[in-house]
Amino acid sequence: MLSRRNFLTAAVGVAAAGGLAACAKEDDSSTGSSSTGGTKTITLGFSQVGSESGWRSANTTSVKDAAKEAGYNLKFSDAQQKQENQISAIRNYIAQKVDVIAFSPVVVTGWDAVLKEAKAAKIPVVLTDRSVETSDDSLYVTLVGSDFTDEGRRAAKILEKVLTKAGHKGAVKIAQLEGTTGAAPAIERAKGFKEIMDAEHKADWKIVVSQTGDFTRAGGKQVMAAFLQSNPDVNVLFAHNDDMAIGAIQAIEAAGKKPGTDILIVSIDGVKDGFVAMSEGKINAIVECNPLLGPQLMDVVKKVKDGETVERWIKTEESDFMQDQAKAALPSRKY
Repeated sequence: MLSRRNFLTAAVGVAAAGGLAACAKEDDSSTGSSSTGGTKTITLGFSQVGSESGWRSANTTSVKDAAKEAGYNLKFSDAQQKQENQISAIRNYIAQKVDVIAFSPVVVTGWDAVLKEAKAAKIPVVLTDRSVETSDDSLYVTLVGSDFTDEGRRAAKILEKVLTKAGHKGAVKIAQLEGTTGAAPAIERAKGFKEIMDAEHKADWKIVVSQTGDFTRAGGKQVMAAFLQSNPDVNVLFAHNDDMAIGAIQAIEAAGKKPGTDILIVSIDGVKDGFVAMSEGKINAIVECNPLLGPQLMDVVKKVKDGETVERWIKTEESDFMQDQAKAALPSRKY
C-alpha cells in the first residue's frame, strides 16, 4: 500500500513517509438549494487565492462540490493571486451580509483592517489552507489547513531516502523553488526543510540558490533556467509544489541534463501530473498536501453558524487524494 503522505518513484523505491476589483472573478450563483421548513439557507462567501496550480484547481472543486452537497448558497471569488482583489471580495461579502466568510489568503500579512470590518459586522471568518498574522487573534475563528512546516520537514527526510537510493556521494547542492513570496506555505515549507537540514545535515547539505516561482509551472521553468545559468553544479531541487517542479523539469532538459538523475527532485502536493513525472523518473519523491478541504470546511461553517466552539486550528484530514492521483497517472499499476 502506498503511503498517502509521501511518495517515491519506483526507480528509488516506495517510502512511507461594494463590488470586486475589475480584474477579479466572482461567481455569485448559488451552488446549493434553498432550505425548506423555515430553516434559512447558509450563505458562504469564499475567496480563493487563484488558480495557479493543479492543487488549487482540486481545492476549488472540493469547496464547490462540498457546498452543493451541504445545500449552502456559495458566493465564490477568484482573487487571481492578488491580495487587493481578495480584500475587495471580502468587503463585498460583508456588504451582502453573508453568514460566514472563508478565504485562502494570498499572503500572510495585511489583513487586520478588513477582518476588523467583518468582526464589526458580526460575520465570522474561517481561514482555509493558509494562515495569517494578525494583531488580534479573535479576528478569525479557525484555520482549516495543513501543517506546512511539517511538510517541509518531511521533504527533507524523504530527500535523505532519495539520496541513499540514488547512491549519491559528496556535497548536496540544493536549488529551492519557493512559493509565492509572503505566502504561508512558502514561508513554512522553507522553514521546516531548513530545520532538518541544519539539525542533521549542516556539514554536507547547502541551499546554494533560492527564489520564488510563484507556485506556477511558468515560474518554475523560468527561475530554474536562471538557477542553471548561475549555479550549473546544483544536484538537488526542492520545489514547494509539483507545478513548479514540472516547469523546472523543462528547464533542466533544455539545459541538457536529466531530471531525476543529474538533478534529484523532491516536491510537495501530489497532483496527477506530478505522478506522471514520477512514473517517468523525472521527480524522485512527492510529499502530500491534501487539497480536499471542502467537506471539513462545510462542517466548520455549520458549527460556526450554530454558535458552536471549534478548535483554533483544524488540521487537514488524510484522504485517498494521492492514491487517486497515482491511479489516474499510472492506471496499470496495483496499489
